[in-house]
Amino acid sequence: MKVIGLTGGIASGKSTISMLLKNRGAVIIDADEIAREIMTPGKPAWRAVIENFGRDILLDEKNIDRKKLGRIVFSDRKLLETLNGITHPTIVREIKDRLEHYRKENAKVVVVDAALLLETGLDSLVDEVWVVAVDEKTQLKRLLNREKNMSLEEAMNRIMAQMTLDKKIKMADKIIDNSGSIEETEQQIDELWREIEQSWQKKLQQH
Repeated sequence: MKVIGLTGGIASGKSTISMLLKNRGAVIIDADEIAREIMTPGKPAWRAVIENFGRDILLDEKNIDRKKLGRIVFSDRKLLETLNGITHPTIVREIKDRLEHYRKENAKVVVVDAALLLETGLDSLVDEVWVVAVDEKTQLKRLLNREKNMSLEEAMNRIMAQMTLDKKIKMADKIIDNSGSIEETEQQIDELWREIEQSWQKKLQQH
């Protein structure tokens, strides 16, 4: 089984890349989806978040207002560290369990899609790190288009809270430039997928 760690800054287009890889047969483990699952009402992480951030962050009686929580933590690094301390260990454990499950299922390619892949040490679980790269101007524009009510300052806080693209690129095995058209991105994915298929062919010939 080949495990790819897919990462990139906020609004760099990771979900698009994930979808393209899924269409080609990869199994996707989405860290953001897991983060949402562990924060459902009554779960230990949900309780810990309420204890630390108060009930003001609840939308109704139960659900956490992720946007409100985001605004709080992205304007204060200490609070962001508190939140990460609550959620990351559980997310990492869940990703490990899922990788184990897919290994038993003999999955061929599993993609761990995680914005904080490198920051949380998840890269130690993958065979290759793929970084989705866009320039900051494009990133900012996409983020503001996506989050209609976000201020420029909030958007910059989100971008600044993550590891810089330069650092990520230094740790990458493959870089996908996602600043162009979807066709250009798709060409890059096709090429990377061909490489994976060729390495399978080689392995089959060796056995």
